[in-house]
Amino acid sequence: MKTISQIIIREWKRIFSIPNFYVVLLVIPPIIFLFYGLIYQKQFAKELPMAVWDEDQSSVSRQLTDMMDHSDLIHITEKVSSNAEIEKLMKEGKIFGAVHFPKNLESDVKKNHQSNITLYTNGAYLVPAKMIYKGAAEVIIKGGLAVVLQKAEKQGMPAEQATALVQPIKLNTTTLYNPDFNYQMYLTPGLITVGLQMALVVASVLILNLEFKRNTIDELLKISASSSQIVVGKTLAHLCISWILFVLVAYIVFPVFELGKPQTDFNFFLIYTLMSLACIGIGMMLSAISNNLLFVTDVALFFTSPAFVFSGFTFPRWAMPWYDQFYADIMPYTHFLDGFIKLYFMELPLSYATPEIFKLLIFIGVTFPLSIVFFQRKINNYLKEKSV
Repeated sequence: MKTISQIIIREWKRIFSIPNFYVVLLVIPPIIFLFYGLIYQKQFAKELPMAVWDEDQSSVSRQLTDMMDHSDLIHITEKVSSNAEIEKLMKEGKIFGAVHFPKNLESDVKKNHQSNITLYTNGAYLVPAKMIYKGAAEVIIKGGLAVVLQKAEKQGMPAEQATALVQPIKLNTTTLYNPDFNYQMYLTPGLITVGLQMALVVASVLILNLEFKRNTIDELLKISASSSQIVVGKTLAHLCISWILFVLVAYIVFPVFELGKPQTDFNFFLIYTLMSLACIGIGMMLSAISNNLLFVTDVALFFTSPAFVFSGFTFPRWAMPWYDQFYADIMPYTHFLDGFIKLYFMELPLSYATPEIFKLLIFIGVTFPLSIVFFQRKINNYLKEKSV
């Protein structure tokens, strides 16, 4: 235990003195946390600019326009008179959508004839397009129902009966866990944790091979020539640094951006620790295999950079090709995120994350023994060459 403690203290000194470590682990992460938190500080995408092409100029079209402009999602900023103007404004980035009210809209409604309102959205901007569709569709559906309801009431039909006739089936929706569709609540925790994963892996690939690069391996071997003691000591040192980052995230960053959920802290800490160990294990294994710093750093970046995309956070994994699903499964962040969603977002008991915990334990159980085997072989070869 004394030997491991010496290795831990020595590794802490290295982390705080070697730029390769302290920049990746202690300087960049806080900047990234602040950056991600500020991106979605408004929390919601509101008042998206939209144009109106009103050929009817009737009370109905004006009422629908006014209802849209009062929607939280839409802000009418332009009035146009042609399809070409709509395309021009979209190309210039001045609007995300437009609505066209055709001639004779009001008269067709009064005659019980169907009238077609056209909604234009810019599919190049997927999220704004969907939000404009949502806001405009709600207004047009409500407006259409209101017109029919007014006609029925004018004909002497009781209000309740008219409502039942116009809308015989009513849909009630309940959105759980993020009912307001808060972008900050949804994206910021995921982006911050994927940044942590990248920092841990990139730093870990330098843990062992940097000893040879900086000619400090002899100093380390004087403490212990056992790869298992070295791996355990260095792992604990880096795990402690990862806990410092956890405290920064859970007790400073999340509360500042109103993302804190104190009731989930223990479960979050547990699954975060498992992810940290899995990331350190992968990095340590690469570090034990190769002394080429550039190569292992490239591998680490190639391995971790697409983690957010493949994790299923923004696009469901089951809809991906099988080889992409396989790639997602060999990244610890994927399983951490599945568990994180259950434990943090949904605030479920720890037992619900058992499959994810088990998968992270597999990463830990495979990578650390391999790290010990490969590094011991490297130590033995080094000592042989030195004795010769």
